[in-house]
Amino acid sequence: MSLARRVVPIRLACLTLAAATVAACSGKPGTQPGPTSTPAPPSSTRAATEGGAGADGAGDAYYPTDGNGGYDALDYQVSISYDPATKKLDGDTVVTAKASADLKTFNLDLHGFEIASVEVDGKPATPARVGEHELVITPQATIPNGQTFKTRVRYSGVPERSENGTLGTNGWQISKSGGAFVAGEPHSATSWFPSNDTPRDKATFRLAARVPDGWSVISNGIEEPSTSDGGWTTYNWVETTRIATYLTTVGIDKWTFERFTLPNGIPVVNAYAPGAEGKKQVESRLPEILDFLSSKFGPYPQKAAGGIWINESIGFSLETQTRPIYATWAELTVVVHENAHQWYGDSVSVANWADICLNECFASYAQWLWDEAKERKDLDANYRTQVARTTDRFWNRKLYDMGAGKEFGAVYDKGALAMHALRRQIGDDAFDKVLKGWSEKHKDGNASWPEFEQFVQDQSGQNLRAFFDAWFRGDQKPADEFLYPGNLRR
Repeated sequence: MSLARRVVPIRLACLTLAAATVAACSGKPGTQPGPTSTPAPPSSTRAATEGGAGADGAGDAYYPTDGNGGYDALDYQVSISYDPATKKLDGDTVVTAKASADLKTFNLDLHGFEIASVEVDGKPATPARVGEHELVITPQATIPNGQTFKTRVRYSGVPERSENGTLGTNGWQISKSGGAFVAGEPHSATSWFPSNDTPRDKATFRLAARVPDGWSVISNGIEEPSTSDGGWTTYNWVETTRIATYLTTVGIDKWTFERFTLPNGIPVVNAYAPGAEGKKQVESRLPEILDFLSSKFGPYPQKAAGGIWINESIGFSLETQTRPIYATWAELTVVVHENAHQWYGDSVSVANWADICLNECFASYAQWLWDEAKERKDLDANYRTQVARTTDRFWNRKLYDMGAGKEFGAVYDKGALAMHALRRQIGDDAFDKVLKGWSEKHKDGNASWPEFEQFVQDQSGQNLRAFFDAWFRGDQKPADEFLYPGNLRR
C-alpha cells in the first residue's frame, strides 16, 4: 500500500534516495560466528493463536474481534447485484469452511445489511447480529471438528461506506461517476460480503457481479465470460490463488479495459475509470516492472495481473491481489510498490498486523531497487544523506510491534532505510537469497517478523539479534555500528 500526498512527500524523500549501481559487497560478519534463535514475540503479539470454537476474533492483538475462531475458510462464492442509481446491493454469498473444533455456533464478519436468510449445508440456520460486525450463526446441529461445511448468507441493503477515503474505515466507496469500488486496509471485505476477516485465513474467491447495462465490473483474478439478461450484465471473476479478505475488491464503473497476455502466459486486465484514461502510459510499463521484480523476488506468484485506475484522490493506493487499485496521484514508483506486494503482502501475508514491515518495508525498498537499476541512483550516498536529515521523531517509531493504529507510518520511510542497512550488513549475495528465498518459502501462506529474523540469520550465517533490535524492534537511532554497516561505513 502507498499513502497519499500528505505522507508521500516524506516517503518519497526517502525513496528518491535510491541509488545507482552498487558493487557486490559482503557485510561485516556478526560478532558471533553463527545465527542464534530469534527472541519470542512480545506479549502484545503472543495472542497470535487462533480463537477457539465460536470465538469472535482470530487472535490478532491489534484487532481482537477481526476474524473468527473454530474454522478455516476455504472458498468464497460471492454473488451481488448492484444498482448505482439506488446504491442498493443484494448479496448471496456461500462460504466453504472446515471446522477446527466442534461448532455449536460460529461467526462471520459483516457490516450492515438486512439478513434475509442463512443456511448451513442447505438447512436453515439462525443468525444474530452482535456488535459492529459479528454475524453469529447457530446451525441446526453441531458441526463436528474436521467437517467441511457450506454457509449461505442472503442479504441486502445500502453498503455502509467510507466518507473520507482513508485507511481503517469501511472499504466501500462511491466514485465520482456514481459507481463504487472497494479498497481498505486492514478492513474492507466486510463492507460487501460475509467473511472470516483476518489475513491469517486465506481462501479462494469467486465473484459474480450483476450491474445495469452500461456499467461494468473489475475484480481479482481471471476474467470469465459475462452474461446479459433483461438490461443487466453479470461479470464473472475467479481467484484460484488463496487471498486474504482485505485484498479482495470489486469496482463498478464505466470502465475502459485493456487486455493482453504476458510472454509467460499471465493474462493482464487493466481498467480505467472515466477521467483516468491518462494513466495508460504509466500502466504500460507493468510488463517491465513485473520482469524486474521477478528478477529480484523470484517468479511472479499470481495467476493474473493488471491495475485498477480510479479517478479519485483517496488517501492511498492498495495492493489488491493480482490487480492493485491506484488513486489519481499514483505514478510509476507507486506501481512498482503495489506490484512488489504481489510477493510481499499478497502471496506471503502477515500472521499478525504487528508484522506489517514484512509487507511495507519490502515494497518500499522495491522502489529503491527500481531506482538503482533503472535510474542508476547511488543508494549508499542517498542513504547517508537521508540519515543525516533525520530527527529523533523519525527514529522513535518501531518497525515491528509498533502498536495498533501505528502500523502505516515508519514502515514506508524508516523501513526502506532499515532494509538498505540490512542489505549492507549481510552483503548482496545473502540479501539476494533472502529476497528470493523468503517469498518462495512462504508462498501462498502467512509468516511473522520473528520468523523472518531467524530466516535472515540462517541465510547470512550472522548473529543479527542486536541489529534487528536496533533497527526494527527499537525506537531510538541505531548506534553507528548498525547505522553504517558494510559499505555504509564512513
